Amino acid sequence: MASLRKQYVVSRPVYSEDSFDEDYEKIRRRNKTILDHVKDYMSCDSKRVKNATLSLLPIIGWMKIYRVKEWLLGDVVSGISTGLVAIMQGLAFSLLAELPPSYGLYTAFFPMLTYFFLGTSRHISVGSFPVLSLMVGAVVTRLVPDEGPAANITEFEGLSKDQQRVIVASSVTFLMGIFQLAMGVLQVGFIVVYLSDTLVSGFTTAAAVHILVSQLKFVLGLEVPGISGPLSIIYTLEKVFVQITDTNICDLVMSIVIMLVVFIVKELNDRYKAKLPVPIPIEIVVTVIACGVSYGANFEEQFKIEIVGEMADGYESPIPPSVEVFRESAAEAFPIAIVGFAVAFSVAKVYSIKHDYTIDGNQELIAFGVSNIFGASFRSFAASTALSRTAVQESSGGKTQIAGLISAMMAMIVTVAIGFLLEPLPRSVLGALVIVNLKGMLMQFREIPYLWRRDKTECVVWVGTCLGAILLGLDIGLGVGLGVELITVVFRTQFPRCSVLANIPGTDLYRDRKDYPNIFEPEGVKIFRIPSPVFFANIEFFRDKLTEAVGFKPLRVLRKRNKALRKIKKLLKKGDCGITEKGLGDLFIQTEDSSDEKVEDLDLPVNLADLPFQLNWNAELPANISVPRVDIHSLILDFAAVSFLDISALKGLKTMIREFIRLDVDVYIVSCDVYIVKQLHSCSFFDEEILTSMFFPTLHDAVLHVFDKQKDRGRGLVVRGTFL
Repeated sequence: MASLRKQYVVSRPVYSEDSFDEDYEKIRRRNKTILDHVKDYMSCDSKRVKNATLSLLPIIGWMKIYRVKEWLLGDVVSGISTGLVAIMQGLAFSLLAELPPSYGLYTAFFPMLTYFFLGTSRHISVGSFPVLSLMVGAVVTRLVPDEGPAANITEFEGLSKDQQRVIVASSVTFLMGIFQLAMGVLQVGFIVVYLSDTLVSGFTTAAAVHILVSQLKFVLGLEVPGISGPLSIIYTLEKVFVQITDTNICDLVMSIVIMLVVFIVKELNDRYKAKLPVPIPIEIVVTVIACGVSYGANFEEQFKIEIVGEMADGYESPIPPSVEVFRESAAEAFPIAIVGFAVAFSVAKVYSIKHDYTIDGNQELIAFGVSNIFGASFRSFAASTALSRTAVQESSGGKTQIAGLISAMMAMIVTVAIGFLLEPLPRSVLGALVIVNLKGMLMQFREIPYLWRRDKTECVVWVGTCLGAILLGLDIGLGVGLGVELITVVFRTQFPRCSVLANIPGTDLYRDRKDYPNIFEPEGVKIFRIPSPVFFANIEFFRDKLTEAVGFKPLRVLRKRNKALRKIKKLLKKGDCGITEKGLGDLFIQTEDSSDEKVEDLDLPVNLADLPFQLNWNAELPANISVPRVDIHSLILDFAAVSFLDISALKGLKTMIREFIRLDVDVYIVSCDVYIVKQLHSCSFFDEEILTSMFFPTLHDAVLHVFDKQKDRGRGLVVRGTFL
C-alpha cells in the first residue's frame, strides 16, 4: 500500500528566520490603535445604519424571505402543537417557582411577544424552563418562606403570601433581564464559552434531581415547606420521609398512572416520529381527563386533594420591580441570567446549524434581556427555552417564530377565556408531568462512564458540578462547576505533557521518541517540544522538564566549571606549567574551597582564553573531578504549539537559554509564531548572546543546520598531550 501513496519532493535551501526574511519580502501591516477602533465604532453611514437595524430587528431579515405558501401552514400547525405543550409546562413549572399556576401562562405569553421581533433563532420556543423556575423558586422561598415571616421589604406590606411571591419572582426576573441586556449591549456574548457542554450537562442533571425532589410533595400529597440554601435537598428529603405515612394514596396512584401513560406515549412519539405528522399531545390529553375526573368526582372534597384553584381571569396592569428585592437577590439573579442564556443559545445553535442560518449571541442576550424585563413587568417569571418544547416546534413543521407567536396566542386564549376549566386540576398531575419530562436530563447520568473512559478530567468536571449543585444549591453549584472547570484548564496549561522528539527515518517528520520503536535521535541533539502557552504559572515547570530531558542542570554545571577553572588559573599563576593528569586530579580534589568566590561571578560564561592549552569538559576526566558531563551540543525548542508568552515567561526563557549558551550548547527555537517573535523584539529579548539567527521556520531546517554546523567542528581537547 505504501507504494500507492502519493509522494512529494521539495528542493529548497535550509532557512533560518533571518535568511527567509532576506529572500522573501514581507508586507508590513499597520496595526490599528485603540483610537482607530473607537473612530471606526463611532462612525456612521447609511450602510452601517442599515446593518445595525437588521441586527437589532432580525425579524426584518427573515420576513423578507418568508415563503407564505410553503411555510405558513407548517407554522400554524407547529404553533398550535407547541402552544398546547407550553400551556401545560407553564402551569407545571410555576410550581417549581413557588407561584400560583396561572403565572406560568404569563411566562408562556409575554416574553415571546418581544423575542418575536428581537430574537435571531427561528425555532426555539421561548417560555418557562424548569431549571430557571427552580432557581427563581429558591429565591422566592428564601424571601417568602412557607413557615415564618417574610423578609422585611417595604413592598410586601398589605399583600398576601402569593402576591409577595409574585413580587419577588417578577423582580428577580426583571434583574435577570437587566443583566442579560447589559451583557448584550457590552458585546459579551462570548461568556457562554466558559460553560462547557460537560459543565452544562452536570448542572442540568443536578437541577433535575432538585426538581424531582421538589415535586415529591405534590405527588405524595404532603405538606412540605420550601427550603433553600446549601443542603436544602437533604432537609427536604428528611421532611418528606418523616411524613411518608401521611401520603395521599389518591394523589400517588393518579401520579403513577399519569407518569406511566405519558412516558409510554412519549416513547411511541420518539419511535414513530417519522410517521406521525405531529407528536401526540399526551400532556393535554391526560390534563383534560384529569380535570374532568377531578371535577366530576369532586376529588378536592372526597380525597382531600390539592387542586390548582382559582385561575387569573385576564391580565393585570404592569407593576414596577422592587429595588429592595434587587439588593437581596442580585447574587442569585446573575447565575440565573447566565444559565438562561447558555441553555437557550445552546439549543438555538443546534437548530441554526441544522437549518443553515446564523444566530448572534450578543443579539440573543439583548432579545432575552428585553423579553424578561417586559415579561417581569406583567408578573411573569424567568424565561428561556426548553429542549422538549423546542423539539415539538421544529418537528411539527415550524419554520419561523410565527409558530412561537401562535403558541403565545394559545396561552393568551387560555388565560383570558378558558382558564377556569383548569381550576379542578389536581396539582399532583402537574407534579407528575414535571417529573416525567425530566427523563432527558436524568438520563445524562449515563455520561459518567463514557466520560471516565474518554477523558477523566472532563468526568471530574461533570461529577464536581453535579455534586456541588445537588448539595450546595444551583447558584453556588454553578460557581463550583466553573471553579472546577477553570482548575482543570489551569492544570492542563500549567502541567502539559512535554516530550522529546526524534526523527522518523527517511522523512522530515518528528514524533515523541517514546511512541515509535524505529526512530532516529541525532547524537548530541535534544529536541524538546513545548505543547502549550508559556506564562508565569508554568515557566518553572518547563524549566524542570527541560532539565529532566537534557539530564543536567545548566546553572549548576556552569558554576562547577567556573570553580574548576579558577583553581586551574591559580595553579598556573604559581608557575606550575607542567600540569600532569595526576596533578590535575589533585587540583580538582580541592575545588570545594570557594569561600572567597562570589556566586554572581560563577554564573558568567566560562572564559578559556587565558589557558595555554585546550580544555574539553566532556573528555575522560580524572575520577576525582566533579564537573558534570554535558552530552549535547545543540538544543532545539519546538514552539509550534506556543500561542503566547507573558513577560515573566519571557524573562525565564531568556535566563534558561543564556545558561545553555554559556555551556557551549547551541540553542534554536523553531516554528515560533510571528507575533511572539515581534513581542520578543519589543521586549529586548535579543542581545550579544541571544541572537535572531537561532530562530528557524521549521524543525527540519534547524536539524539540518545543526548537522551542517557540526560536520567540521573539531572534538577532543588536550592538556599537554593528554585527553581529558
